[in-house]
This record gives sequence, structure tokens and C-alpha cells, in this order.
Amino acid sequence: MIAKPAPGARYQWLDLMRGLAILAMIVFHIAWDLYYFGYSSVDVTVAPGWVLFQKAILSSFLLLVGAGLMLAHRGAIRWRAFWRRFALLVAAALLVTAGTYWMFPDYFVFFGVLHAIAVFSLAALPLLRLPPPAILAVGLGVLAVSFAISDPVFSSRELGWIGFWPVSPPTSDVVPVFPWFGVVLIGAALTGLVRGTPLWVRLAGFRTGQPVARGIAVIGRWSLPVYLVHQPLIIAALYGLMQLQAPALAPPVPSTADAFLLSCGASCRATDGDAGRCERYCACALEQVEQNGLWAVIDAPARTAEEQRQVDALARLCTAMAR
Repeated sequence: MIAKPAPGARYQWLDLMRGLAILAMIVFHIAWDLYYFGYSSVDVTVAPGWVLFQKAILSSFLLLVGAGLMLAHRGAIRWRAFWRRFALLVAAALLVTAGTYWMFPDYFVFFGVLHAIAVFSLAALPLLRLPPPAILAVGLGVLAVSFAISDPVFSSRELGWIGFWPVSPPTSDVVPVFPWFGVVLIGAALTGLVRGTPLWVRLAGFRTGQPVARGIAVIGRWSLPVYLVHQPLIIAALYGLMQLQAPALAPPVPSTADAFLLSCGASCRATDGDAGRCERYCACALEQVEQNGLWAVIDAPARTAEEQRQVDALARLCTAMAR
């Protein structure tokens, strides 16, 4: 007979895995903040290894969300517990939106990881009653569709939460439905497939007294408050460091970005008298240049055919977005 945990008991392996994901995320955010404040020359938003690291962290979080949903609600949906957690997620997501809008109004988080977890959790509930292979098929289908459709219209903030964009909308963090809802469903399906197996017996009974592992599991148990407070604490520490030692590197965005916007705006208004359309076009162009690492191409005295193709594609996209 498969051993079942006592009512209210937690799966320590799940807390441990969630804690490891949180710690990895903190490492990534420290690296991002060091770059943003001028203490590092490594742009983690474009460096291939860091981009892969960030995708792995997000994938692990969403797989664990799916696993947690399957464990909590597979037999019967515990509505009271679900709505309590859902309300906390929505409140935390709105707090992130407000905080990032205050700090980065041009790149605020409108559908980040907390927004996504709240929406994905609600959308996954009716699918939990399906057999695990069927849930897995739906999850893989979501991934497949996300690779099959691509249209610049989805690069706006209004539609960016859906996915399907060739280039991300202007934001510092976005976790769209396609493909990431599929990852949640895959996590739920894999958990359902493992339940009832000898591996599940070992996972359900896993307990460790090792102090470091237990500490990481505690972080995983309180992952939401840790997520909310870690960035303000890191930023506060860096502000304190700036009072003692100024960063060796210039901030990566402001001066170059401002000069670009001024030049772009002047050129645009010379051919298009619509100031609002020019503002939208230049904001889009700046976002594309930054996210795709095209500063060297923009500043180059002469461009190769491939570089010119990239600039032309950027101009077409932003012209469409500015209408």
C-alpha cells in the first residue's frame, strides 16, 4: 500500500526543490542588479549562459507549480485553500506591478511570474480531473502551438500576456500563456504519472535532518514572501554600496537611451508630423535595440547586409506597432 502523508503534512522534497529555485533566482537577480547599477559589464539579459539559466529557473518554478496543484487538488479541489492562495498571488502580483511602475515606468511588469502563476493555477484546475497522459498531451500541445504562431501584433502590452510575439513587449519581466502554461501542465502530468509508483513512496516519505537542506526547504515553504522582499533588499544594499564606492562602469541605459530617443524623435518628426506616433515608434525602436543587443549595429559607421536587414526588420515592426 502506498503511504500517504498525514493531513496537513508537507512534502519536504517539494519545498526543497522550490527553495533551490528561489536561491537560483536570487543569484540571477543579483547579477542583473550588478549590471544595472554599473558594477558588472555582463548583461544577463543577452548573455547566452545567463539567458539559459533564467529560462531553467522559470521552467523549474512552473513545473513545481503544476506538481503542487496536482498534489493539492487532484482528488477534490480544496476551494477555500485555493482561493486564499489565489488572493495572495493576485495581491502580490499587483504589488510587483505598482513597484516596478514606480521604479521603471517604461518597463514595468504587467504579466510577470506571479501574475502567470495566479492565472495558470486557475486555468489548470478543470484539467486536473483528466488522466495524467491527457494532461501531458494538452501541455505539449500548448508548447507546440507557441512555436507554430508568431505575429508582431502580440508584441504590445495589451496582447503580450498571450505570447506568440517575435519580440517581447516592453517590460522587465513577462511570462506569457504560450508557452509557459504548457510547462505547468507538464509538471502536473508528470506528478500524476509518478504517483502510485515506488519512486512516489520514496518521495512522499523523504525527510532530511541535514541543516542546510532543511534551511533551503524553509525558504521554499515561504517562497512568496522571499520573492517579494529579496529585490528591495538587494537594491537597498547596492544603494548603500554606492555611498561607499561609486560603480566603475557607467549605468547601461540612461545616457545612451536618451540620446537615441532624441535623435530618433527628431528624424521621425522630420518625415511624420504626428508626435504621438513618433513617440511610440521611438520607444519601440529603443526597446528592440536594447533587447536584441543592437547598439553596436546602430552606432556602426557602415553596416553589413545582415546588419542592415536587422535594422530594416526593426523599422518595419515598430512602424506597425506605432500605428
